[in-house]
Amino acid sequence: MRRFKKLEFIAGILLTGTMVLLVMFSGLLFPDGGEAMDLSARLARPGVDWAHILGTDPIGRDVLARVIVGGRISLLVGVFSVTGAMVVGTIMGLVAGYYGKFWDTILMRWADVQLALPFILVAMTFTAILGADLWNLIVFMAISQWVQYARVVRGSVLTLRDREFVQSARSFGVRDWNILLHHLLPNVFGPVLILVTLNVANNILLESSLTFLGLGIDPIIPSWGGMLADGRSYMQTAWWISVFPGLAIMATVLGLNLLGDWLRDFLDPTAKV
Repeated sequence: MRRFKKLEFIAGILLTGTMVLLVMFSGLLFPDGGEAMDLSARLARPGVDWAHILGTDPIGRDVLARVIVGGRISLLVGVFSVTGAMVVGTIMGLVAGYYGKFWDTILMRWADVQLALPFILVAMTFTAILGADLWNLIVFMAISQWVQYARVVRGSVLTLRDREFVQSARSFGVRDWNILLHHLLPNVFGPVLILVTLNVANNILLESSLTFLGLGIDPIIPSWGGMLADGRSYMQTAWWISVFPGLAIMATVLGLNLLGDWLRDFLDPTAKV
C-alpha cells in the first residue's frame, strides 16, 4: 500500500484522471461542442465574464469549452496510436526474438530503415498523399512508432527464450504460439506497459505539434494543437487563446509521465522495499 501513497502516483492520478473525466463528460458539460459563438464577447479576457471564465477566441467561442472538448481528439490520438504501435511492435518483437535468424534479420533491418527516415518529412508526404484526417494521423503514428516496442520486446525475449521454463514447455510439445502467448508475453509486458504510458504523453505532444504545423487533423475540429495554431497571431493581444490549451497539454503529459515513472518503480523487482 505504501507504493500507492507515493507522490508520483497521487499527482499522476490527479492530473491525468481529472483531464480524462472532463474529456469524458465534455458532451454533457458543453453540448455545443465548443462551437457556439458570442460575437459580442469577442476576445474577452479571462475572469472578466463568468460566462467565459477563461476568455474567448477571435470569433467569440469559449476557450474553456474548446480546451475540454479539444482534449477528446488529443487523448484519442494518443491512446489509439499507441495501442496500434504496441500491438504491431509486440508481435514483431516476439517473432524476431523467439525465431531469430531470418525473421530477426528481416524485421530488425526493416526497423533500422524506418528509424533512418526523418519523421517530419514522412509526415508531410503521408499527409499530402492521404490528406489531413484523424484516422490517417492515428495510423501514421502507429506505423511510425512500432519499432520502439519491437526492440524492447525482442531484447527481453532473447534473454528469456533459453530459460528453463521455455525449454520445459518445448520438451512437453507446447506449440510455439502457445509459448509466445502464455510464457513469453506475460514476462515482457511490464516494460511494454511503462513504454505505453510514456508514449501516450509523447503522442499527445506529437499530435499537437503536427496540427500546429498544419500536418494533423482538420483545423475545423477542436484540438489542443489547433488552438495553439489559432492563437499564435494573438500572443501579444490575446495570450489566453494559446496559453490554456498549452497548460492542458502540459498537465496531461506531466500526469502520464509521473504515472510512467511510478509504474517503472512498481514493476521493478529489485525495488520492492
